[in-house]
Amino acid sequence: MRHREQHSHSQLTEWKFLSVPHQKHTRRSLLQIHAFMLRNALETNLNLFTKFIAICASVVDYARLVFDNRPNKHDTSLCNAMIRAHKDNGQFAESLLLYRDLRRYTLFLPDNFTFLSLSKSCSATLLIWEGQQLHNHVIKFGFSLDLFVSTAFVYMYTKLGDMVHAARLFEEMTDRSQVSWTVLVCGYAKSGDIWNARKYFDEMPDKDMAAFNAIIDAYVKVGDMNSARSLFDAMLERNVISWTTMITGYCNINDIVSARLLFDAMPEKNLVSWNAMIGGYCQNKQPQEALKLFRELQSSTLFEPDVVTIVSVLPAIADFGALELGSWLHQYAQRKGLDKETAVCTALVDMYAKCGEITKAVYLFEATPIKATIPCNAMINGLAINGYGKEALEVFQEMINRGLKPNGITMIGVLSACNHSGLVEEGKRWFKEMVRFGIRPQIEHYGCVIDLLGRAGCLDEAEKLLKSMPYEPNVVIMSSFLSACGYHKDLTRAERILEKALNTEPSNDVNYIILRNLHAMERRWKDVEEIKELMRSSRVKKDVGCSVIEADSRVLEFVTGFKVMGKRLSLPVLSIHAVKKRQIRDPFYTDAELGYADVIPSTQMLNSFTGKDINTSEEFHVAIPEIFK
Repeated sequence: MRHREQHSHSQLTEWKFLSVPHQKHTRRSLLQIHAFMLRNALETNLNLFTKFIAICASVVDYARLVFDNRPNKHDTSLCNAMIRAHKDNGQFAESLLLYRDLRRYTLFLPDNFTFLSLSKSCSATLLIWEGQQLHNHVIKFGFSLDLFVSTAFVYMYTKLGDMVHAARLFEEMTDRSQVSWTVLVCGYAKSGDIWNARKYFDEMPDKDMAAFNAIIDAYVKVGDMNSARSLFDAMLERNVISWTTMITGYCNINDIVSARLLFDAMPEKNLVSWNAMIGGYCQNKQPQEALKLFRELQSSTLFEPDVVTIVSVLPAIADFGALELGSWLHQYAQRKGLDKETAVCTALVDMYAKCGEITKAVYLFEATPIKATIPCNAMINGLAINGYGKEALEVFQEMINRGLKPNGITMIGVLSACNHSGLVEEGKRWFKEMVRFGIRPQIEHYGCVIDLLGRAGCLDEAEKLLKSMPYEPNVVIMSSFLSACGYHKDLTRAERILEKALNTEPSNDVNYIILRNLHAMERRWKDVEEIKELMRSSRVKKDVGCSVIEADSRVLEFVTGFKVMGKRLSLPVLSIHAVKKRQIRDPFYTDAELGYADVIPSTQMLNSFTGKDINTSEEFHVAIPEIFK
């Protein structure tokens, strides 16, 4: 009777322990559970001890301490629990070292679960030699025919980039699941081997969505949108990844119309989809459409802009000079705690600099927590385009002193800074120094130096560099040098360059106009008429001049003749602040700091200047000259 009661009590105690939930425990709670085990002599119960190790996985160092003092040294399930704990906590090397020590110093025998965990550790750490050794152990211990183990090792080889062994193992499998096929297809697709990816994809008995998405993504990356579209249309079921991948692909090949049609047809969108479409508009130089779509995202209550959204839309704001919207977005990032992200800081520095607010750009750059190469690039370029060449070079020198390695974009900013500020010798010096930084000059770098020399009047040196560079001059370089010839009235050289420029891009109106103006300055009216006739016969049209104005958070684009190019763009409601004349260290003002009385709507300000009631874009455009009489 007493024995039966003791047995019943033991069962009740075990039941209490087994009822402990699998959740994240603190060290304190684990100590309490461990004390409970010791008090009730449960540490000798192998099943309970294994469960305790699994529970301890969230505090892996304590789990390992308990494991190293375990009573049973060889139990497979117990050892697997500790190996899995290391793996689940990202301690991949420790899981492999533990397996090595167990095999070396104990009688531990691995099973299929052992190899499933260890293959993931090798995949995560890209350990090729260790992965091959583990595969040998799989064969040695007789698990090579296990479907799950074989699939795991196919996946491991694909992650290691060893598609030869992955395919060989796959071909040796006597039994294959849909996951096995998908793993191999995805592996080939991610490695860029589209031919083999498509071969195995076509052989798949049952094609799942993951395999379709992998092949579509592979075609998108090489720009083969026809093949990608045919697979997309063949899918019986699509998810957000399928749609977003296609949208990104069309944006990459500048087919923004097809991208938008797919975006509008999506049955369900997520924030990644919105970001892809907004980024696509920016990528394809359609900032107004990017801002319009961003406004739609704001109107939606389903999603809130994240870091990617802000970084995607800020270039469009910078291109349009929509400073009010940019300031609002900056305040939004501050409210959401996103303004400390390096990518957001960099995009804000770029936006403020391109909008002419260089003081705010510098302030943000100085407040950037991590001054890596990319933020420095933004600051150097921002100072350069605003004419602060010496200051841009100071930032560059500070960047070098901190041990940061410049890249090609850095050097474009540096050379541009020299160009905008007329620092000829500095520009020539840093162009030569690029080799020391391990940067091969690209055509953009040559273009900066040629423009710099041309502006400075060093036309012989510029033409010599133009002829000696290892690239065919593009239309930007030719137009730049032609402009320099025009500025310095070197008509003979300009005519010689124009002949080459027309062969490069005969439809570029700038080249004709520069030479026409040169002839006009020399009063060679016959030559002027010949150039006009040449433009007409070549069907070359002069680009219409336009200006962009932001008022009451509406971005309007005007062209010569008072015609509105774009529709009115509705943006967040903001105001122009009449800033008080006082010294504030932080250049970013808020409504609370300025007071509500200081807030004056833009049109109200214009009405007070002109004495008229301005309601339409045409009235607004006509009013501008009156303000500056």
